[in-house]
Amino acid sequence: MSELTTVGPDDVGWYADTFERVQRNVETAVLGKPHVVRLSLACLVSGGHLLLEDLPGTGKTMLARALARSLDCSFARIQFTPDLLPSDVTGVTVYDQAHGEFSFHPGPLFHSLVLADEINRASPKTQSALLEVMEEGQVTVDGTTHQVGRPFMVIATQNPIEQAGTYELPEAQLDRFLMRTSIGHPDAASTEALLAESRIRDRAADLVPVVTVGDIERMGRLADLVHVDPAIISYVRRLAEASREVPEVRMGLSTRGCLAWIRAAKAWALAERRGHVVPEDVATLAHPVLGHRLLMAPGAVYGGTTSAAVIDDLLAQVPAPRDRA
Repeated sequence: MSELTTVGPDDVGWYADTFERVQRNVETAVLGKPHVVRLSLACLVSGGHLLLEDLPGTGKTMLARALARSLDCSFARIQFTPDLLPSDVTGVTVYDQAHGEFSFHPGPLFHSLVLADEINRASPKTQSALLEVMEEGQVTVDGTTHQVGRPFMVIATQNPIEQAGTYELPEAQLDRFLMRTSIGHPDAASTEALLAESRIRDRAADLVPVVTVGDIERMGRLADLVHVDPAIISYVRRLAEASREVPEVRMGLSTRGCLAWIRAAKAWALAERRGHVVPEDVATLAHPVLGHRLLMAPGAVYGGTTSAAVIDDLLAQVPAPRDRA
């Protein structure tokens, strides 16, 4: 059988239906946040990792657990603390006296979906233990490389407040996250629904898987086949180049960031029941993909200029393509 090179209408329909089925399941635990749920699913299908940055009590951990329970895959939660060691995350090699040989005991990273809770509370040495696995899907311990399974996704959380005793994520690690987003407080109707069901202490506990690992892998393969017109590629390239020329930005969008943007746009387009990417897909994903990759100059930070404002200016100034190349 020849390998598929395009996405057919049946594939588009199956992908979108599966995507929405997972979304509805997650939304029974995370009320009133459809856009954030869709972002997390697109991130998963794209083979990327998600950084949730928000105030305490907004449902960051709930979103991660609800997503994990909606998939028929393994899940691990790591509570990052200052005394957490790299081996606590990756695993450790132990000498087995009975057999006279060393054996590797895998850590929690060897699960399909890993929640790194309050990641900025661990030391930089422990944070760096995630760099290799997030980029290459493998862990090297004592000179031996161990592959993690597929799919594999890290969802990390951190609070923008309570910064005492925390370690800011380095730029190299931030770039490993495909997206960064926040959940925010629910709207009035969702808040009242949560309060009315206050007897439910864990809304994710009763969720059951609605898709298999094979479904997620198939969705990823279909997303890879989504058509991206050269005009769209040129649009992303021009936005990236423009971001590097903004005086208030110390470091603009990298090539890895551009690749992440295109991959996420493909997954997003299929979820919108299209087999091709349009400029609106690129614009919709601009903030979650670029927000943590644009490093602002110190003077800009003190002056109140934010990466969000820079992204809005870029989208307004760089003309989007109106015709195919």
